[in-house]
Amino acid sequence: MSEREKILARVREALKAPAAMPGSHESSAGVPPAKLNAAGTAAPPLARQWLPKVGESFDERLALFQKNAAGLKADFQLFASRDELKTAIAKMSTAENWKHIASHQGELTDLISAAPGLAICFTDKNYDVHELEACDAGISECDALIAQTGTVLVTNRSAGGRALSILPPHHVVLARREQLVADLPAAFELLKQKYAANYPSMISFITGPSRTGDIERILVLGAHGPKRLTIFLI
Repeated sequence: MSEREKILARVREALKAPAAMPGSHESSAGVPPAKLNAAGTAAPPLARQWLPKVGESFDERLALFQKNAAGLKADFQLFASRDELKTAIAKMSTAENWKHIASHQGELTDLISAAPGLAICFTDKNYDVHELEACDAGISECDALIAQTGTVLVTNRSAGGRALSILPPHHVVLARREQLVADLPAAFELLKQKYAANYPSMISFITGPSRTGDIERILVLGAHGPKRLTIFLI
């Protein structure tokens, strides 16, 4: 048997075992009865014993997310209304001289679809990938914001497909206050509740702009994706 055949044989063998659903590794399935609570479900994920602590109130989560986002070189702004959000996007568009942006249909993204003077490539419809590559920015919604790590959680269903959050040089995320969750276990639980057995084909945790330090340990932003990440919360 050649080395190639050996590798393929191991792959075929591994595929016989079904993969666990995201976030299900610490669910009640397979948990000894002594570790189940009165409702018959698993106790809080063991990961919370060693992950950084997060406050219980919204203000505590907001402050932590804002701090982590700043440390990751992501821009974060909180708005009181949708009008403030529209004004902020208009100012950003003017300051950065946007001509062509990418987006998708959604409760929040629809707010910018009527912006004058902007050509919009909608990625939840048929589109030309070369047009998407030429866009000045990509504006998407998300599934959640994770305070613990300053992370944006997106899926291909919530963020206009797979490419919108990757190809444009500036990714602008629009989120609602109720989408701010405490930690990674809460984010996985949200995915389970929202998508159940029909998980999206792409789940991505975006923690700051794209970056690499491969060359002489010098941090470079935008090496494998957007150079800028802006998060607007209303």
